[in-house]
Amino acid sequence: MNLKHITILNYKNIGEAELDFSPNINCFVGSNGEGKTNIIDAIYFLSFTKSATNSIDSLNIKHGEELMMLQGIYDLNGTDEEISCGLKLHQKKQFKRNKKPYKRLAEHIGLLPIILVSPNDQELILGGSEERRRFMDIVISQYNPAYINLLIRHNKALQQRNQLLKMEEEPDADIMAMYEEIMASTGEAIYRERELFINKFIPVFQDYYTRISLGHETVGLNYTSHCQRGPLLEVIQRDRMKDRAIGYSLHGIHKDDLEMTLDGHPIKREGSQGQNKTYLISLKLAQFDFLKETGSKTTPLLLLDDIFDKLDSNRVEQIINLASAESFGQIFITDTNRENLDKILERSKGDYRIFRVKGGNILQ
Repeated sequence: MNLKHITILNYKNIGEAELDFSPNINCFVGSNGEGKTNIIDAIYFLSFTKSATNSIDSLNIKHGEELMMLQGIYDLNGTDEEISCGLKLHQKKQFKRNKKPYKRLAEHIGLLPIILVSPNDQELILGGSEERRRFMDIVISQYNPAYINLLIRHNKALQQRNQLLKMEEEPDADIMAMYEEIMASTGEAIYRERELFINKFIPVFQDYYTRISLGHETVGLNYTSHCQRGPLLEVIQRDRMKDRAIGYSLHGIHKDDLEMTLDGHPIKREGSQGQNKTYLISLKLAQFDFLKETGSKTTPLLLLDDIFDKLDSNRVEQIINLASAESFGQIFITDTNRENLDKILERSKGDYRIFRVKGGNILQ
């Protein structure tokens, strides 16, 4: 898959831009705060129907403007596809595929697989378990459309159960049981998908880390879930009285987590900045490989936003070697340091384009 052309109107600090891209490597160079990441985020928005950095859609509209618009022309397995999004203040956004509106945004997820590596990824290590569940869900949703519906059904049942738990009067037992049964059935199905994904994902992730670190450390991932304690319905119902006392559900797949380790210890406590970044980049490159093999059978776009900071020269060198390989398809890279980008371009045998970004303006 290639993104051939993008039109951006009033997205964050970008007033107006029309860009034609190389099918291989596209580089955005400029100082911090000029808008490089906003271009990457616009590409992300067209794939996931939302920003990677701001969950409130209206806040992505440029200050002082009433609307924003994004349009991408993609070569998807030899066929041109036009994906567009329009958003006006105080209205719902509208996504279209070849000028035909989607009935549900979930129908779009997985059509344009992408992998984003950015400084915000540090929350995977430093943040709460919600970030790590989101990592699993984003990958699985891009190759298994039914998974999104499972998540939606589970989360609605969880929300309804939590509302019942907060009631002052005793909730209806039959209604409570109904929501618990939905949580359990959808939760066990979600658990099976997450477990299957992680078991296949771990060796690919470990291989990338070894290559980037030159074997200096070993890393691991351990998936933990309340489903591992027995039938999930029994686990959920066992502490219903305790849940009533605190007002929310203590057990279920909404508490799943990934334990991230470095040489057998939690990387959250043991990892240096360089090791943490190596860990995160390895996770995302493994995610790329996984989607390439299991998703829509199209090579995902790879978005690398400011990835070289905090890495020693050896690790930068290994990432440059990986990024220069032909297996990654179309790549979008941002950096303040032109030297790193020049090294990648020198080794790349294909076409490339360099864009200079300043104050939201993009020049070739």
